[in-house]
Amino acid sequence: MTDTSVRIDGNRLTLPGGATVRFVRTLRLPETGTHPLPPGLGEFPVRRVSDYADSVPEAWRARGGVMLPVYLREAMWLSFAGTREPAALQVGVGKVCAVSGRPWSDRLSRDPQNYLVLPRQPWLDGINSGTGTVRQFVAVPLGMGATVEGQVTGEEVWGGVQLQAFTLGAAELARWREEQRRRAERARRATRSGGAFGAAAPLSAPGAAPGYGGAPRARPAPAMGLGVGGSMRQEVYRDQRPLTDWAERPAGRVFVHLVTPPEWHRITGEAPPPSPVDRAAYTRAGLPWYDYYDQDAHDLAPTEPLQDVKPVGDWISDDHEPWQPPAPHQVHPLGDAPGKPVQDGDW
Repeated sequence: MTDTSVRIDGNRLTLPGGATVRFVRTLRLPETGTHPLPPGLGEFPVRRVSDYADSVPEAWRARGGVMLPVYLREAMWLSFAGTREPAALQVGVGKVCAVSGRPWSDRLSRDPQNYLVLPRQPWLDGINSGTGTVRQFVAVPLGMGATVEGQVTGEEVWGGVQLQAFTLGAAELARWREEQRRRAERARRATRSGGAFGAAAPLSAPGAAPGYGGAPRARPAPAMGLGVGGSMRQEVYRDQRPLTDWAERPAGRVFVHLVTPPEWHRITGEAPPPSPVDRAAYTRAGLPWYDYYDQDAHDLAPTEPLQDVKPVGDWISDDHEPWQPPAPHQVHPLGDAPGKPVQDGDW
């Protein structure tokens, strides 16, 4: 019987089929201009909702999944490093597809494409909003209309992040595994004969670092969703496989609730991570930013719903945090689990 459980390994989510996702803290970009990829500043801690059933809101218990703490207007990106086998991963922000801008679906689509291809896509920093660019994920409360969900659908109901993974169909997966076995055998033969054999190292997240009496009474928690911030140079890759290579139904899914730091402390009893680092101080210290380009991949064109999404500064305030662009030498080019299952729910 196929395991449909989502599991937590440290702060990493592992979906059925081997797709892995980590939520990485990062520097928030200015809302004007286009910028290099910001660095990873540690992982967001992730906890199962079912472990805190007495203190989370009732709606969260119904949806199941996991939760993580995020500050107002804090930025994040999703890392897929560690994904073992090909997967089609759907990413929703308030049940709006971050790739196509269309409503959440239990099926894969190619017109427009509503999923990422792993492990080819190493990470995702925001919504697919331009040719070769994305607009950064930035946390914002529901109720203002600033979320992607609010701007695309006209209402804010879900918030959070939704993940759903599809594996290759049985025949294609067996073919892929056989190709990997043959490739590994060729590598062993080359090593025994003294020949050189080069293989691309697995992609890892840029600058990512390790994350950091009685039960309280449950009460409504301030709901958080994702809006957008500044633009950065990043491609969302077009799938090179025919759609029929993928399974028709998802292997597993998970709802990721976003909670404010005070609510995180109330619900879990844990101290939230420290507030985000000042980005000007980071740049002044000479620390790295990143540029990534895969010349063999093809970027997905943006769709109209996501092109029209406005940054959260249009609702909250102008971004007055000082901006110091990185010097050219600071922009680094990047080359071309077990555990208790996460409980799913009704969403």
